[in-house]
Amino acid sequence: MKGKIIGTALTVVALGLIVMTLMNNKAKSDAKAQQSELSTTLPVTVQAVGYTQLQEDLTLVGTVLANNDVTVISETSGRIKSVNVKIGDNVSAGTVLVAVDDELRQAGLLSAQANYDKSKAEFDRIEALVKENAVTAAQMDGVRLGLKSAEAQLITARRQAKDTRVTSPISGQVTARPVDLGAQLNVGSPVATIVDISKLKVKVNVAEAEVFKMKNGDKVNITTEVYPNTIFEGRVSSISAKGDEAHTYPVEIALANSKTTPLRAGMFARATFVSVKRDKFLAIPREALVGSVKDAHVYVVENGSTARLRTVSVGAEADGKLAIVQGLKDGESIVVNGQNNLKDGASVAVVK
Repeated sequence: MKGKIIGTALTVVALGLIVMTLMNNKAKSDAKAQQSELSTTLPVTVQAVGYTQLQEDLTLVGTVLANNDVTVISETSGRIKSVNVKIGDNVSAGTVLVAVDDELRQAGLLSAQANYDKSKAEFDRIEALVKENAVTAAQMDGVRLGLKSAEAQLITARRQAKDTRVTSPISGQVTARPVDLGAQLNVGSPVATIVDISKLKVKVNVAEAEVFKMKNGDKVNITTEVYPNTIFEGRVSSISAKGDEAHTYPVEIALANSKTTPLRAGMFARATFVSVKRDKFLAIPREALVGSVKDAHVYVVENGSTARLRTVSVGAEADGKLAIVQGLKDGESIVVNGQNNLKDGASVAVVK
């Protein structure tokens, strides 16, 4: 009995020694690991924090419009006796597009001209008699009214004769011509559509929060999918004073059409407004940020060898840089490369 008790006691003592030995070894191992971790020096690249002026670029998709897009309407009626243009032709202002049979208008013009000449001669004769007191003032008034009536009829006849030749009011290219030779033309009938794309407009809708940052004459960079490597320079030409139901305001950008990389009306284009600038801010590269913009942190290198994780408040973002509202000072060094392996208090070696 006494032997069993002694054996049990020895067993308990042995187990206790084993447990103590294991715990001691674990403590030494943890301490060694921690010491090893703290003694590890990690290479990093740093950059000094400084003030800069962030440029806020706003890019919107718009539609390219022609400088002028005119549908020419007939102001006369009659049979078309000649058609002088076809779709795709370039015309100058004043070019005759179609001509209508003008025989009756020319006859009316001759009659109006003859009536005017007769009235003018009668007026000159009566005016000479008035100086000799040979006619009354009432007679002179009647002749004067007759001359004015004849003059009005002559002006009307001239206009009617002129309207038989339908001309282009602008220079441009014919994009539509819905009439043909011999067809009957009526007053108000469309004759042709002329588009002037020597100059272009890009129309975009700008949100109310952004439109007040713009003004006429601001520079705008225009890019298209057709010419992805070409930047067209435009200028804001008009800003609407009235918004639509979506609270956006139509803004038009004027630009010259290039001969080497010509644009066409109806194309999509991206307009980048580059003239709106913010004040100067402390700024850091976007890649220096640890975490999200809402929960932003950066590693600040202290004494040239220790990385400290610091919380920062981020403002605007532009050109790959973040404006720092709070958390950093001008001149402090932040880690811009190598921060993924860091922990707060880690030893670092700055790589030049």
